[in-house]
Amino acid sequence: MTSCTNIKEKLKNLVREKSLLCGANFTLASGETSQYYFNMKNTTFHPEGSLLLSDLILELLEPYRVDSIGGLEMGAVPIAAAVTCRSFQTDLPVAGFFVRKQTKGHGTKSLIEPNQPAGTKVAIIEDVTTTGASALQAVDALEAAGCKVSVIITLVDRQEGATEAFASRNLPFHALFSASDFDVSAA
Repeated sequence: MTSCTNIKEKLKNLVREKSLLCGANFTLASGETSQYYFNMKNTTFHPEGSLLLSDLILELLEPYRVDSIGGLEMGAVPIAAAVTCRSFQTDLPVAGFFVRKQTKGHGTKSLIEPNQPAGTKVAIIEDVTTTGASALQAVDALEAAGCKVSVIITLVDRQEGATEAFASRNLPFHALFSASDFDVSAA
């Protein structure tokens, strides 16, 4: 457990250094404004960041035995890629996918890439969760395709309603960090 604690502390420090922005007015995906913003691409595309987050997520995924991990484009893409790559070195490899915000207008016209067959057990991943609306958009698309959503995992929960939104749908939810871990809050 100490190893996991050390990994989590390293990732937290990296998020604080690379991704946490404070002191300006930021517009969030939810449409709300905030005095702080987690620009998680600076961590999820970082070599050490992607390795650390994939190890922590794989540990969280273990009891769920999912087939695939992914979520709504764009935030989920680098996370899913890191986790799928790292999972190849474990006894529980998982495939990756992403859900488009809109159906593709050409080619296969797919909403989910690659296609996830009905019955696939999936985990939804997010970089930052505020109200949960983005994750639920991915959940709805996957459930419509016949997939079973086993768990939702976020790197940072802003603690602004996502927990309650997921609970109302009976969806297990895990956050590696909350906004309060970084001494920021909605107030």
